[in-house]
Amino acid sequence: MTNEELFALIKKNPISVACAVLCVGLGAAIYFRAGEVPAATEELTQKSDEGQRLAANLQNAAQLKEQVEALATAEKELDSRLIRASQTLTNYEYFYKLESDTGAKMTISQGGVSPNRGKSNYTGVPFSITVQGTLAQALDYLRRLESGARYCRVLSATCSVSGDRNGTLTLNLNLELLGQP
Repeated sequence: MTNEELFALIKKNPISVACAVLCVGLGAAIYFRAGEVPAATEELTQKSDEGQRLAANLQNAAQLKEQVEALATAEKELDSRLIRASQTLTNYEYFYKLESDTGAKMTISQGGVSPNRGKSNYTGVPFSITVQGTLAQALDYLRRLESGARYCRVLSATCSVSGDRNGTLTLNLNLELLGQP
């Protein structure tokens, strides 16, 4: 086929030739851009995830100021309820106040603070307490420890009665108060 015959064919069937050229062009474009589809899909997924995360941040930030204030208040309350392990006399005052409030007789000793192995700034300060009094006084002492101004964890408790049923009750407590070293 010569050039003259080719041009005659094109002039005779312009729509068919235009469609054929368009199909070949679109096929080539699809072929060369087919590798970009997975990358574009992955990028779309990443951008959608980031957009959802930012939208969640905006939604959660609506009450951020109030939440920060609540955390600051909780931290102040926590600090007010902590003891300092190095301030032995101040720590004993807490227990002596409980003794005077309940009327029970008490002996106390503070144990050594173990080194803080975790990332926490807090540690348990151990105490050994012996409370002598009536059953009502011992229970009152325990209730005041439980609902007192300090965070308390009773590790062990031993109760014994000397003499008859109306005798003196002895309560031995091993406990920890939340504190800082």
